[in-house]
Amino acid sequence: MSSSTSPAVGRALDILLHLAGRSGPVRASALARDLGIPRSSAYHILTVLVDRGFVTYLREEQTYGLGVSSFEIGSAYLRHEPLERLARPILRHLAGQLDQTVHLGVLYGAETVYLLKERPATSRTGDADVSLVTDIGVRLPAHLTASGRAVLAHSTQAQLRALFSRPGGLVTRTGRGPRSLSELFQLLKEDRARGWSEEVELVSEGFRSVGVAAFDHQERPVAALSSTWNRSYCRHRPEHVREVLRQGAARLTAAVAGRAPSPSREE
Repeated sequence: MSSSTSPAVGRALDILLHLAGRSGPVRASALARDLGIPRSSAYHILTVLVDRGFVTYLREEQTYGLGVSSFEIGSAYLRHEPLERLARPILRHLAGQLDQTVHLGVLYGAETVYLLKERPATSRTGDADVSLVTDIGVRLPAHLTASGRAVLAHSTQAQLRALFSRPGGLVTRTGRGPRSLSELFQLLKEDRARGWSEEVELVSEGFRSVGVAAFDHQERPVAALSSTWNRSYCRHRPEHVREVLRQGAARLTAAVAGRAPSPSREE
């Protein structure tokens, strides 16, 4: 229900919350009907939200979905101290368990931002090189990083189009990785089905990463735990790294009172 003192603002927030709760893009007529908003008002508010980047309009489908600005607001909230405070001891434990660097990453628009980085107490040869790329505050293209893809895997195609539909296609760093939205959709579909993401030399030559998402109470990804290691200096089998990160992500999900998506939601 929109505010009686500022109906336009209330209706705009209602629209954003409605779009956030849908699994795909929505037609303006259906949105107006579901929210009880006059159709003319819905179109006017949607136009403003599109201009500001909070909503994206998919012209071919004539539907609306969340835009980049909505993702940026959510990412800004997630970068607040509580999430980091809850994640820090978990990352510290994982770094010691794996004896390699572990990160906490979130989405900022179409980029991965690293909020935390925990190294093992005793660093060995090969691990120090990871700091060249993945320091705290560094931003990287989300579709290339394991942590970014672990979060993106739970986005709708409409949301992904809003983030990555730009002239020139998808960027690469090493000449590897998805070059089109269709390729990215397929990779993320596979990541979602198996519950983890992996990149091999997409960010830096010679390095490999695995990422697993943590979720909030609405079964939405809030961040991802990842670990990066030098392929020529591998301490563990990749499946062991994945399982340790999965357990850590489950602990972070529980710490934020969240829950992982049910299989039916992920279909």
